[in-house]
Amino acid sequence: MAHVLIIDDDPAFCQMLSKIVMGSGHESASSFTLKDGLHQSLTRAFDVVFLDLGLPDGNGLEALPKIREMPEAPEVIIITGSGGPDGPETALKNGAWDYLEKPATKKEMTLSLVRALQYRQEKKAPRPPVSLKREGIVGESAPLRACLDLLAQAAASDAPVLIRGETGTGKELFAVAIHNNSRRAPKNFVVVDCTALPETLVESTLFGYEKGAFTGADQAREGLVKHADGGTLFLDEVGELPLSLQKSFLRVLEVQRFRPLGSKKEITSNFRLVAATNRDLQKMVREGLFRQDLLFRLQALTIELPPLRKRPEDIKPLTMFYLERLCARYRIGLKGLTPEFSGTLRAYDWPGNVRELINTLESVLAAAQNELTLFPKHLPLNIRLKMAQIKIGKELEGPGPAQGAPYLESFPDLRVFREAMDIEYLRALLYRTNGNVSQACRISGLSRSSFYELLKKHNL
Repeated sequence: MAHVLIIDDDPAFCQMLSKIVMGSGHESASSFTLKDGLHQSLTRAFDVVFLDLGLPDGNGLEALPKIREMPEAPEVIIITGSGGPDGPETALKNGAWDYLEKPATKKEMTLSLVRALQYRQEKKAPRPPVSLKREGIVGESAPLRACLDLLAQAAASDAPVLIRGETGTGKELFAVAIHNNSRRAPKNFVVVDCTALPETLVESTLFGYEKGAFTGADQAREGLVKHADGGTLFLDEVGELPLSLQKSFLRVLEVQRFRPLGSKKEITSNFRLVAATNRDLQKMVREGLFRQDLLFRLQALTIELPPLRKRPEDIKPLTMFYLERLCARYRIGLKGLTPEFSGTLRAYDWPGNVRELINTLESVLAAAQNELTLFPKHLPLNIRLKMAQIKIGKELEGPGPAQGAPYLESFPDLRVFREAMDIEYLRALLYRTNGNVSQACRISGLSRSSFYELLKKHNL
């Protein structure tokens, strides 16, 4: 007998669905608010949760990750009449088992419940332990563990994998781990950086060429696709692959045969494809910038890597892991961390994700030099300013003075703050104008001499 929780603000619907659940031989409980539903989920172990989205005290989608992260992690079936066009995608991405729209039939609700319980039972069945090689993938948070489960699935098959995530989330680390944990590990792992491929050289780089195929081809050269024969071909930032090449690459992916430039015969390559992107490929398909048939082939299995701000509990172990590596590289003793330093790292939102954290730690070690302990003052100025801005905002909302104590050491004086804002403004202005000084002067209202004087002052 399974235990089922129904979270819905319609008592009549709860009663109807409870009858269906109990008629299937299971125990049912109901809640009419999100708060009470979460409370029940914490105090009792449920196997399945039927969750409405439009609740009086919040949106059910906001509670979905919390429910999925609970120790028993019940399967969640969204059942709603107010999900909107993006509701199913958002719900399933956040771990929902199924998405039903009201009015759902008794058969639909029963079948979804039966399949969720069947999946849950098979998931709990004893399995041989899987020991993953996960070099550089640090952390044990729930979002990361879910990705590692998908990594294990990917490593056990030869299906194409699409890894999605923001810049700096570790997409290449996951691609390498998929290769190293697969049967293809003894063969080559070949990286193709699609952002660094000139469109005129893409075909020759990927497929190779024969001697005399074009001016300068004084000898035949094997392409990266052939180099990955028996191993893994990793297309990094696949969204940058030129549209003109996508059709021919789709054929290569389907038949694993291709013709090098200047050759009269096709050759084969038994490669496994892993691709990564930080772009919305579905949106690119709608805009005509990416082929839908290629996207279908790429995402046989998709791994969505969470940004670092979504797994703050991993920041401390990541910090210790990379700090130890950096100290060993620079041949210095391992530094101690003050609670204020660790607290600032955890509170910062890390828009550049793990890559930004690594770069920050390098900067911290340069600032600390021979000092044995790391304090917030060793952090880069942009992070200290960001935390100061957050602190100022909180104080304006009226918190007590004691709450600001952890951040006092990282709080800059007004002169330093203004200087940093000047630097950030100038950097952003130069970036937006692609270094066009005339345009930058026109936007900023500065004369050319004043503009150059500021650049010189701030070493820009």
